[in-house]
Amino acid sequence: MDFTLSEDQRFIQESAERFLAEAAGPDALRAVVEGPTGFDENLWAQLAGEMGFAGLMVPEQYSGSGLGAVEMALVLEQLGRTLAAVPFFETAVLAVQAILSAGSETQKAEWLPQLATGQLKASFAGTAARPTLSGNRLTGEATFVTFGHVADLLVVATSDHSLVVLPANTPGVTIEPQHTLDRTRRFAHIRFDVEVPASAVLGTAGGSEAAISRVLAIGGGLLAAEQTGGAQYCLDTTVEYSKQRVQFGRLIGSFQSVKHTMADMMVKIEASRSAFLYAAAAIDENGEELEEACAVARSWASDCYNWCAGEAIQLHGGIGFTWEHHCHLYFKRARATSSWLGSPAQTRETLAKIILEETV
Repeated sequence: MDFTLSEDQRFIQESAERFLAEAAGPDALRAVVEGPTGFDENLWAQLAGEMGFAGLMVPEQYSGSGLGAVEMALVLEQLGRTLAAVPFFETAVLAVQAILSAGSETQKAEWLPQLATGQLKASFAGTAARPTLSGNRLTGEATFVTFGHVADLLVVATSDHSLVVLPANTPGVTIEPQHTLDRTRRFAHIRFDVEVPASAVLGTAGGSEAAISRVLAIGGGLLAAEQTGGAQYCLDTTVEYSKQRVQFGRLIGSFQSVKHTMADMMVKIEASRSAFLYAAAAIDENGEELEEACAVARSWASDCYNWCAGEAIQLHGGIGFTWEHHCHLYFKRARATSSWLGSPAQTRETLAKIILEETV
């Protein structure tokens, strides 16, 4: 695999960085997360519509850019760096991959153009508790559904290995916001008691086990890119603070212990970046290494982000623990994302099974 970014990929990376630096700064983020929905509608309109980032992995025939996971990972890294409060990952990665993996040509033509252009915001239900599809009736509940309370479209993974696409306003669907640790990526609790038309089932009922596994594997590999971006912000803001804060008559950045900690942060982040780029390349190649590469990236990035966010708070001293500083937002995002789509321990267990199967 060649990890050298092309000129077009660097352009996408730089465009995302410049755009988000202007449109999704810390002050704008605080205003959104302290609001009632925790959703930045203006940012979504620009990010998905004007910039066209939501359609990066959507084929051109469905109004997308026809690019790949590497380009998506570069954008996700910048989104993680700013904690952008929009359902971008849910729409552009999870929902798009579910429809691409299991949908019919008719279903792809119906939903993908609207997702690619940002006309619809999607959420993926079924990463924790899952409802059940029995016959044509969907019943039960899905918990910890990210941005479920603002989604227009729900892609639902069921306990019987089906994938169902439903408009969020479908009668019989009840969505309740959940109060959770991470205010930058809100969760919802969704209850289902609804008749499902055959056209809403992706592929065949009960036949989407492989598609669901693929969506979650790709999701984990690309979530690592977002986590790496958050960890990078933790390092950047700590380095900047160390150049300003004076203690015992010296800048704290001159203390050897502080230097060593920041150096360790940098090493972990660079390893995390290499891991998610490798995972993205494996996704694009769609070979046997996909699941393993994504599990490696996900496991490493989760631990990296948790550690870097914790060290950032420690190195900021007293101010790092305050509500007014942004450190706690990244610390909470790190904790929340490490459990979403499977914990690091679960990911390592998946990785161990893959390795053992390869050695048998």
